[in-house]
Amino acid sequence: MLKELTRNKKKNYDVTIFQTPEFRQSKGYQQVYRLMIQGSDHVNCMDSVFAKFNVPDLIPADFKGRFISTGDILSIDEGRKGHYYYQLRPGGWKEINRVHIR
Repeated sequence: MLKELTRNKKKNYDVTIFQTPEFRQSKGYQQVYRLMIQGSDHVNCMDSVFAKFNVPDLIPADFKGRFISTGDILSIDEGRKGHYYYQLRPGGWKEINRVHIR
């Protein structure tokens, strides 16, 4: 029973990937893919998405975007708990306001 209490419970996150049509653009973000990811928290979820979409053999066949790179945005939808947006920057994922997505 003690083991159960100390283990992080994983839950499903609704994740949407936004990318610009061309690498290094700062405007014109479009939704390129949506998926459900299991994770213990947002950081774990973002790490899973990054790992999945940067290995050619792991990328889903219906994914039409490019590798996850600097400037790309992830939206994590937790329903009533809120929507969170993170942008990949040189130092890692940073939380941003929704206004960046146009």
